[in-house]
Amino acid sequence: MRGISLEADGQPDKSAPRAARFPSAGAVVNSALVDTDTYDVIIIGGSLAGSATATLLLREHPHLRVCIAERAPSFTRRVGEATVEISGYFLGRVLGLSHHLNEAHLVKQGMRFWFANAETQTLADASEIGPQYHVRLPSWQLDRSVVDEKSLEQAVDLGAELRRPAQVREATLAAGGEQVVRVTEAGAEKLLRGRWIVDASGVAALLARQEGWFQANTAHPTAAAWARWRGVKDWDGRTLGTKFPDWSARCVGSRNTATNHIVGDGWWSWWIPLKGGDVSVGVVFDQRLVRFPQGEAKLGDRIRDFLSGHPVAAELLAEAEWVEGDVHWRKNLAYTSRQFAGDGFALVGDAAAFLDPLYSPGLDGVAFTVTATTQLIAAHFRGEPVEEALAQHNARFTRSYARWFEAVYKDKYEYIGDYELMGLGFYMDLGLYYLGVVSQPFKFGEKALALPPFIDKESVPVFHLMRSYNRRLARMAQVRRERGVFGRANSNHHFLVPSFSLDRSDVPRIVKAAARWLLLEVKEGWRSWFRDGESGAVNEARPGATTLAAAEQTLPQATPSV
Repeated sequence: MRGISLEADGQPDKSAPRAARFPSAGAVVNSALVDTDTYDVIIIGGSLAGSATATLLLREHPHLRVCIAERAPSFTRRVGEATVEISGYFLGRVLGLSHHLNEAHLVKQGMRFWFANAETQTLADASEIGPQYHVRLPSWQLDRSVVDEKSLEQAVDLGAELRRPAQVREATLAAGGEQVVRVTEAGAEKLLRGRWIVDASGVAALLARQEGWFQANTAHPTAAAWARWRGVKDWDGRTLGTKFPDWSARCVGSRNTATNHIVGDGWWSWWIPLKGGDVSVGVVFDQRLVRFPQGEAKLGDRIRDFLSGHPVAAELLAEAEWVEGDVHWRKNLAYTSRQFAGDGFALVGDAAAFLDPLYSPGLDGVAFTVTATTQLIAAHFRGEPVEEALAQHNARFTRSYARWFEAVYKDKYEYIGDYELMGLGFYMDLGLYYLGVVSQPFKFGEKALALPPFIDKESVPVFHLMRSYNRRLARMAQVRRERGVFGRANSNHHFLVPSFSLDRSDVPRIVKAAARWLLLEVKEGWRSWFRDGESGAVNEARPGATTLAAAEQTLPQATPSV
């Protein structure tokens, strides 16, 4: 497999000579003229996925020569700031960062959703979904620039060699043989050779793009714009509590340290507080359904303009300012790789796949891919054959991605802005996540994280259940929209409930939610039972929705780093 020179966005550097970009097409690189270092494992990228891989490998095999090549001299803030229960378990119990998480970050208090319609005039009028009290299992709101450095420091303390800043220019794979990575350090080119390469390059997805494995999820064309803000009002503060006393008294727990979701038709926004007072605010939308503000205004101002149409967001941002230089855009968020590992290479975290920011699954993906990958590599260095394990690894993660998408995210944005429909979907999503996914490491330990969701026969009925209600809710949303009743309960309704636990006594709550779904089918779902078209399918963009091409012309492009 030939290597390709990559720029910061993970795409081939077309300014480089062809012989440099495609060594097999020109002169063969004379490695004798380039400094060369040899390792057992070379990890591309030193943020959480890469450093966690090094940490787990060195714990089991402290003699391994592990190199981490990280491009950035220091980490900056990035998305992936909210953990959920699986990623919280991985960071706290597996990586052992609990003390750091509690000292340097914020304890998260679940997820909340805020809805509005034409009747919603103020924050107090908005319909709300969320926990009544504090949540039962630990998770955190992270400043990634801080936690990534801490995790990397831990890996180095265990013996990993850090090359930083080191820009990866080329990776050449040889199944079953020696892998080669060409890097630039301090203006000089160097070759790193190793038995294994682990791609932890994030959304740059270096190996997947280079080898032609990268596959955009065109059935889920979402995009996002985000920034960090200063001066966002405190959900639990005196200002809002005095202005809306009944609203404030309604919730016993903390709203401010939750991931608050302010939602609309075809879009949602995250509101994640960071240690020190800044707030990460981002808008995620289905490009088939939503027109994002265009024009010459700065992206931060366009984010404000978009959100200000929602009374809750308008209240929270009334005195806030976005941080200059910390405003971002990314299109076509969902993708996967056709291959996750081979004899000598593996992909972890966002370098392997990404689904959607909703429900914060990104760091769960880090937990699953890193755990499974380190088990593979550790087995190799124990002298065990890995051919069968590699085939199983690829099959599992391919199946998990496809089923997780079908069960949870496919056409979710059709009904995300309807309080009744999203409330029902969210409640069942969360309950089944606790029952079938979160429970596993707490029962069986960290080894359970080597098995991603929906890969075994036992999970098939749950997969079909989740896919069914997700599709039906999407279809009912389409019919509601046609009837002019979409979001009819988005004002002055409240669904505040106890958080889920790992106790099976919570199963009746999920059963009751399923019964509510079936009752809704009888009340109104019948309108779409015999209509043409697949349940939940989106056939065309709504009138006024911008095309992808138009959006690309007016919005800045992301520059993911390797």
